[in-house]
Amino acid sequence: MFGATPLDEGLVEFRVWAPRAETVSVLGQELAPEDDGVFAGRVEARAGDDYRYRLDGDTEWPDPCSRFQPEGVRGPSRIVDTRAFDIRPGPGITLQELVIYELHVGTFTPEGTFDAVIPRLEALRDAGLTAIELMPVATFPGNRGWGYDGLYTWAPHPAYGGPDGLARLVDAAHAAGLAVILDVVYNHVGPGDEALDAFGPYFTTRHETFWGKAIDYMQRGVREWALQNAELWTRDYKIDGLRLDAVHAIFDDESPVHVLKELRERVDGFVISEMETGDLRPIEQWGHDAQWEDALHHELHVLLTGEHEGYYAEYGSLEGLKRELDRSNPRFVACAQNHDQVGNRAVGDRLPPEKDRIALLAVLLSRDTPLVFMGEEYGETRPFQFFTDHIDPRIAEATREGRKKEFAAWVAFKHESVPDPQSPDTFERSKLDWRPAEPWFRDALTLRKSIRAT
Repeated sequence: MFGATPLDEGLVEFRVWAPRAETVSVLGQELAPEDDGVFAGRVEARAGDDYRYRLDGDTEWPDPCSRFQPEGVRGPSRIVDTRAFDIRPGPGITLQELVIYELHVGTFTPEGTFDAVIPRLEALRDAGLTAIELMPVATFPGNRGWGYDGLYTWAPHPAYGGPDGLARLVDAAHAAGLAVILDVVYNHVGPGDEALDAFGPYFTTRHETFWGKAIDYMQRGVREWALQNAELWTRDYKIDGLRLDAVHAIFDDESPVHVLKELRERVDGFVISEMETGDLRPIEQWGHDAQWEDALHHELHVLLTGEHEGYYAEYGSLEGLKRELDRSNPRFVACAQNHDQVGNRAVGDRLPPEKDRIALLAVLLSRDTPLVFMGEEYGETRPFQFFTDHIDPRIAEATREGRKKEFAAWVAFKHESVPDPQSPDTFERSKLDWRPAEPWFRDALTLRKSIRAT
């Protein structure tokens, strides 16, 4: 297992893939080289100790498989005994029973922490929801962000409460009868990727992604970096399933077994993929339990708003809506709104509650697995905007300019001022004005459950 694993008698086993180094040491002790660029050894240390790896007696870097970065992406890694967590098992919900509630930890409550989510869990369960889906919690630069620019993918963000906070949230969700799904990103990493590149060839020039360098899954060490991470969440944190972000940007067709098929074979829990509309490889080739299917959302959105620009151009007919409802099934995850369809708009505006109610009812009463975006259950009107906290000034400015250019050609947004993603105000505006679900929402889920029982 990569990373730092506490053992008995005051020892910790360190294991790191570092084929670009001749020597690797940690806490003053040199690690032994093994096959395929791996270095490993047992060192006197204990949970709570901080460390960095020293490569070739020169540069020092955090652990690519760090369990905790208490000082952020530029600070040291901290040893955590994740196998010691006392988390009760999940409720054993089936795919047919899933009603997913997508939430962003930082904006779901005023405090923006894992612990602050806990008091609201029973209200979500009583509304008829059966699972919460956490947007990515991996450590990213700064304290505010959607999470899709995580750099230390094994380390729950300190701003949210770190590993212990996540463990408490999962345990509390299970106690409330809710499953937990975690959104994870294996198609790219965020700014600061030189910290991984120093160890080995994590990235490839054979492919490109919209967000950053493509990850090279032809390298066995890189595959294990992702696969062992997926196993960590479901084994040590007892998370019930993973939502894999943008798998169309995970390139591995050259390998004998695609990394996403191997992930399905090694993970104990739901595997749900976000994939481009019409590409069914996750469920047809890789064995995933379900995949996001945005076509129903697009048909509903255009019919309700009249927007036809961009990717909405080919949607918005009653025939198209009927087609999507006819082919709905539990292996498609559908929504009326989600973080992308709201937050990637120029000002992060939601559908008006009266229109969202129509769209959400269509989703809840379809045969698809429904996903509810936080706040829909009571008609939230606050926006969910695109916010960042990049610590590199160049990247911060590039992000600002990129958002402006992205919407320059959209007629629907020509009179809108795109919020500054780096401003704390953009983040604060996105926090919910939370309250329990409205009766219509609870009634809809009761009706859905009764229809499934017949």
